[in-house]
Amino acid sequence: MPTQMSHRRSAAGESAAAVRSSRAARRPRVGMVLLGTLIAAAFVLPLWWTVASALRPQRETFATISPVSLWTLVPRDLTLGNFTRLFDTDFAQAMLNSAIVTLGTLIGGLAICAAAAFALAVLQFPGRAVFFAVMVVSFLIPFDAIAIPLMSIFRGAGLENSYLALILPGIGNGFAVFLLRGFFLGIPSELTEAARMDGLGWWGVFWRIYLPLSRPALIGAGLILFVFQWQAYLWPLLIAPDPEMKVAPVAIAQFAGQQGVDFGAIFAGATMTLLVPLLVLLFFQRYFTQSVSASGVKG
Repeated sequence: MPTQMSHRRSAAGESAAAVRSSRAARRPRVGMVLLGTLIAAAFVLPLWWTVASALRPQRETFATISPVSLWTLVPRDLTLGNFTRLFDTDFAQAMLNSAIVTLGTLIGGLAICAAAAFALAVLQFPGRAVFFAVMVVSFLIPFDAIAIPLMSIFRGAGLENSYLALILPGIGNGFAVFLLRGFFLGIPSELTEAARMDGLGWWGVFWRIYLPLSRPALIGAGLILFVFQWQAYLWPLLIAPDPEMKVAPVAIAQFAGQQGVDFGAIFAGATMTLLVPLLVLLFFQRYFTQSVSASGVKG
């Protein structure tokens, strides 16, 4: 009997210790969930307020901010008047221009960035490390710092007010090249050596081996190019002043003029422009995560 009682006490002690250990392990997880929820709310609430402001009459846009209440985030009177007024202007043409410029940037940018990344990751040539270092430094320079001199070059070449002028600065994205190069470095070199021994040229290696294996990285690089071009404001404002060529961010900014500010149209335009990248990013986010994690395998 004493032996059985000691065994029971031991088992009870182990069970209690396991429960305490489980509770101790659960506390950090609960804390991380709460922290993640707060961070998510900090990002979501401004977007929610933008959409809510697009769906309420303009007179209520700032009337519900102070004091903060439920009506700050929920419109009292739902209306589509802001969107109707928005599309009474040339905003639809501006959205179409943004779509054309972004699509052109995606096609041209992926072709150039993937080829550059392949050369920097696979080909052996003198000065490769220097070229890569210059490329890394290039995407650390703010585009605003070079926008004015670049505009002078484009105007001198007769490219003002053209889709080509809007597209060209976005196709050579250093971060996209950096991302693709890191992914290409993770592809086994034995595949390249076997293909070369079978008589495949470098173009064939790039086209038939590296590109088919790099779909997550290509999608990740494409998302970078997409976001960079879709939200571009300064460059389109400088190089395409023609009303027929303006893009969505420029069109939204022009709702604030000398006659006053149409906040309802601004929020409606912001809602329309943010929905496109939001849906694209939600659909392709797992590919972007894979590409970023894989690009860190080798450097």
